[in-house]
Amino acid sequence: MGKLAVLSLSVAALAILIGERLVTLRHVSLSHRELTQNYLPNCHHIEGIEYGAEDITILENGLAFLSTGLKYPGLPFYSDDPGKIYTLNLLDSKMKIKALNIKGDFDKDSFNPHGISLYTDNKDGAVYLFVVNHPQGNCQVEIFRFVVDENALQYIKTIKHELLHNVNDIVAVGTESFYATNDHYFTNGILKIVEPFLSLPWCDVVYYSPQTVQVVAGGFLIANGINISPDKRHLYVADILKHKIVVLEIQKNTVLSHVKEVDVGSLCDNIEVDRESGDLWLGCHPNGLKCVFHDPNDPPGSEVIRIENILSKKPRVTQVYSDDGSVIIASSVATQYGGKLLIGTVYQKALICDLKL
Repeated sequence: MGKLAVLSLSVAALAILIGERLVTLRHVSLSHRELTQNYLPNCHHIEGIEYGAEDITILENGLAFLSTGLKYPGLPFYSDDPGKIYTLNLLDSKMKIKALNIKGDFDKDSFNPHGISLYTDNKDGAVYLFVVNHPQGNCQVEIFRFVVDENALQYIKTIKHELLHNVNDIVAVGTESFYATNDHYFTNGILKIVEPFLSLPWCDVVYYSPQTVQVVAGGFLIANGINISPDKRHLYVADILKHKIVVLEIQKNTVLSHVKEVDVGSLCDNIEVDRESGDLWLGCHPNGLKCVFHDPNDPPGSEVIRIENILSKKPRVTQVYSDDGSVIIASSVATQYGGKLLIGTVYQKALICDLKL
């Protein structure tokens, strides 16, 4: 009788734990959230983008780089073709994308690009593109040099390290150095599911250079997007399940100190920073549960959020765009240039709109 009682209590406790965890997951995924449409004028899909533009970043001259074709565990993909990097000249009225040819000893057939970052070398003006790559489900960072005259990427090197095990996004701070987010602690597929289920805050930010590789910040539930302030003094990290943007200050030893957290009310993915104003532009998932189940009859919506004066005592957080999935599904990035707003998605289309500032 005693053993039966213990077993019954154990089963009841487990049921309570599972129930509490499910309720928590529904809460943090904003599963009950419904969007009010908030459109911008003159929006249209970017021709040629059909299988996602998970990350987008723009040079000062208006040339946008789009990371497309991501195949990520647990999310749908609709083409077996390798991923590609495209450019889009926002100063060209034709608005036509161009695929970047990759030169050098690089395996293009397994290219699976995720987060990207641009770095311009002050010494010679050379532009480097850093790409998070997941070939055959692995995790590594590729460094390319942008060949302007040929609209091509010259392969430079591949970086692998045990601390770079689940890299989601990256921000370059040198020709071979960067900060990167790991969106999971475990690499095992089942344990990756356990992490958010138990709300384990074990995700981190890693600093890499040829001389140093170290974890410089931790305590994130799921660390997604990362970017840097125009003065290079602060990093911004999206903790997607906390619905927050975490502000970190870069110390002389590259370690990061916590400054503040800004509530955004959505599951924000990638972060782009306006180099003039310092404003943050965020591509967000307004309902995380819909992203997980991706029901075509009830698709994930999209949301763009802007943060102004993030380092002030009262940052201004505003919704710039929202859609229930009827126009664009699962937005992951947003960035603006010259009165235009680009919105990319994990696995669907990309949108360009006129921006009301």
